[in-house]
Amino acid sequence: MSKKYKKVKISAGPRGWGGPLVIEPKPGKDLIYCVTGGGIHPLAQHIADLTGGTPFDGFKSKAGFDEIAVAIIDCGGTARVGVYPMKGVMTVDVYATKPSGPLFRFIKENIFVSGVTEAQVELLED
Repeated sequence: MSKKYKKVKISAGPRGWGGPLVIEPKPGKDLIYCVTGGGIHPLAQHIADLTGGTPFDGFKSKAGFDEIAVAIIDCGGTARVGVYPMKGVMTVDVYATKPSGPLFRFIKENIFVSGVTEAQVELLED
């Protein structure tokens, strides 16, 4: 029996930028990839709980970019802010950043949203 996933809409928080993004994990691409340090960030866990995705600590282990439903980062605007958008991965920054850093040209509204807390994550019904 296959796992049932749900969609969420993630909007920019106060002073945030980008989005909204619709995240829907799928078989083989269901990682809620947390790259915030210190384990699974509460926002990543919240998204995993709502969608049925698998929380994954990207600092402790690695996964292929094609396995990531969404990357959760806490970057103030240097390198990490652009790495996942450059690889085509939907990216959520908990900080209210705007496109910046050496990879700024890859950060677009359709793949990146920032300033996000649990309040900006909305479960979508089918």
